[in-house]
Amino acid sequence: MHPNIAPAEATFTPIHAISAAEWPAYLQGKSSVQAALAAHYDFKAQAGRVLLVPAPDGSLERVLFGLGTSQDAAVYGALPAKLPAGDYRIVSPLAREIGHGVLVAFLLGTYVFDRYKAKEPRAARLIPPVGADVEAASRTALAVKLGRDLVNTPPNDMGPDALEAVARALGEQHGAEIEVITGEALLAQNYPLIHAVGRGAVHAPRLVILRIGRPDAYPLALVGKGVTFDTGGLNLKPSAGMALMKKDMGGAACALALFSSLAEARLDVRLSVYLPIVENSMDGNSFRPSDVIRARNGLSVEIDNTDAEGRLILADAVHRASEDGNAMILDMATLTGAARVALGPELPPFFTEDEELASDLADAARQTGDHLWRMPLWRAYEDDLESPIADLKNSGGPFAGAINGALFISKFINHGDHKPIWAHFDVYCWNPKEKPGRPQGGEVHAVRAIETMLRKRFN
Repeated sequence: MHPNIAPAEATFTPIHAISAAEWPAYLQGKSSVQAALAAHYDFKAQAGRVLLVPAPDGSLERVLFGLGTSQDAAVYGALPAKLPAGDYRIVSPLAREIGHGVLVAFLLGTYVFDRYKAKEPRAARLIPPVGADVEAASRTALAVKLGRDLVNTPPNDMGPDALEAVARALGEQHGAEIEVITGEALLAQNYPLIHAVGRGAVHAPRLVILRIGRPDAYPLALVGKGVTFDTGGLNLKPSAGMALMKKDMGGAACALALFSSLAEARLDVRLSVYLPIVENSMDGNSFRPSDVIRARNGLSVEIDNTDAEGRLILADAVHRASEDGNAMILDMATLTGAARVALGPELPPFFTEDEELASDLADAARQTGDHLWRMPLWRAYEDDLESPIADLKNSGGPFAGAINGALFISKFINHGDHKPIWAHFDVYCWNPKEKPGRPQGGEVHAVRAIETMLRKRFN
């Protein structure tokens, strides 16, 4: 259970959640001290603002929490950072249908990354509101914490060896089957693209596979891009472009966060996670622009840009997932800057040709506030991937970069007559600035929406 959930019988300090419209009426009849305190701190129930109201003996009597004009449960994510240690209950009427979202938002707001710098823990605990699924909220928040920790950890402590170790530990915790293919074994077992991208680094490339669930249950695959640091390879990134590249394993962090939550929830699926893990670095053995490499599925790929490496390692991984007979494949990757140019850092695009899946994901995104936006898998742009000497190239020119990345991956999804349901998520995995429940730094975008969609389908 999440440590910031208080038991129902705990002695608590009340939290009064007040909208801006309700504020004048709320203030009527209150003590002059409380009115003066609100005036002094310019508290008018603005969204995310907190006013701590003391009792005559100096202890904390109540908390006033501003909702502003927001109807969104996410605003409650601002509370934990502004409350002293203690147990709290929201005593204002809450619609039952938002109680779960309020608890999740509060728990997400308790996150602090303190591995390298001493920070005060956010020790406020909340008694769950009516309507909250406490176990589900705890699973979600702990899974997000795991993913954020992985993204925030610097590459000297989260290289290929370390990321594999995290995956192994998580798999062992849940009794998963674990398969790891490393270094030259990738060539022997036909994962040439994963090997090519990672062969220039000190730490060997690898493919990690976790599998749990009944063999005859619905086969579901999560595939996460695990580039633990991306220099760009021989097409070297500029310094500014390299600054956040510790987060280029964010897709793997998303997949592991989902694995953690779904394994705890015991969904009736045969869940497999595929993590192609590499560092895109440089030495005399690095793969080069103009190299042609034959992928696992037999297609030849001309390397147009070594900094378009994520789609290469995903290609071998998603094809293995298809070979294994998975009926649904969801891949997550910090794939393109073009996705950020189009939609910004907070709104990840997803691509799918399955209308039911697209609808379910859109519903789950609205329900959770973990926003997603469907983008077109525009087949007319496939000619951007044409190569004069190979079946395709790995980079599609200056336009429609996010679409071209998704189109490239789509070439490796089907295995013979097996055509799984597929969606690709081009996630950013970073919060440039702090917002309620979303501290600055590592993030696992799309995890809560995907989790909610899968729980609805398979619970």
